Amino acid sequence: MTLGPTAATPARRAAATQPAVPALPAVEICGLSAGYDDRLVVHDLSFVVPRGRIVCLVGGSGCGKSTVIRTLVGLLKPLGGYVRVLGRDPLRVDERERIALLRRIGMLFQGGALLGSLTVGDNVALALHEHTDLPDGVIRRIVEQKLALVGLEGTAHLLPAQLSGGMRKRAAISRALALDPELLICDEPSAGLDPVVAAGLDATLRELQRRLGMTMVVVTHELASIAEIADHVVMLARDGRLLAQGSVAELQQSSEPGVREFFGRTAPPPAAATGPSMLAALEGTD
Repeated sequence: MTLGPTAATPARRAAATQPAVPALPAVEICGLSAGYDDRLVVHDLSFVVPRGRIVCLVGGSGCGKSTVIRTLVGLLKPLGGYVRVLGRDPLRVDERERIALLRRIGMLFQGGALLGSLTVGDNVALALHEHTDLPDGVIRRIVEQKLALVGLEGTAHLLPAQLSGGMRKRAAISRALALDPELLICDEPSAGLDPVVAAGLDATLRELQRRLGMTMVVVTHELASIAEIADHVVMLARDGRLLAQGSVAELQQSSEPGVREFFGRTAPPPAAATGPSMLAALEGTD
C-alpha cells in the first residue's frame, strides 16, 4: 500500500514530537586567558556567538580584541580555558582538519590586505585556486558572482590601486566570501572610511548576513557601525576581562562607568587607511 501525501509512519510521528536539537554556537569561548611571553592580555573571558548572528567585539586599544581573533583562527594558544569554532578547537585538530576548518572561516583584515600586483578578480580567485580543483571558467564565474554580491560588477580586471578605499574594502569582503564561509571575522571593516562610505559598507555586511545566513564576528570601535550591524555586543575592559555584553540598547542603558564612557563618547574622525599584509594585519596591536 502506498501512503498518501498526508499519511505518516509511526517513525515520522515520533520524530515530529521530538524537541528540536539546538544548534551549536558558531563560536564558544570559555574561561579564555591568552597573551604573549609573560604578558597576559585576555583574562578569563567567556562568551558565545550564536549561528546566524552578528556579534561586535568592542573595547579600547590594547584590551585584547586582536588577541581573541588570533585564538579563533589558531594562531595563538590559550594559556587557560578554550575556544571552539564551528564545533572544533582549532588547536586540537590535525593538519588536514585544521585546513578544512579554516576553509569554513572568512577573514576581512583591517587594511583589506589585497595584493597590489594582482587584479581584483585574481585576488578573489586566490583561495579558489589554492583550495579547489575547479576549472578556470568556473572560478571566473564564481569571482563574478562574489563581486556582484558587494556591488563591484565589472571590476575584476582592475588593480586594487584603481579602486576607492570603500571599493577596496568591498573587494576584500568578496575575497573573504570566495569559499562560502560559515563564519566571517571582520577586523575594523570601516576603519579609514568617511561616514557615508562606512555606512554603505555596514549596510552591505548586514545585507550579506541576511542573504547568506552567515555568522559574523566584527571587531570595531565605530559607534555608528555597532548600532547598524550588531545583534549582540561583547565589550572588553582595559585589562582584557569581560566588561559587559548584551544588545546595543542594553549597553547604552548600562550603569557601568566604562560602558557609559564608550557609548557616550563622540565618534572620532576616521583613522587613515592602511594596507598591511595578511600576517602583519594579525600581528598588529589590538
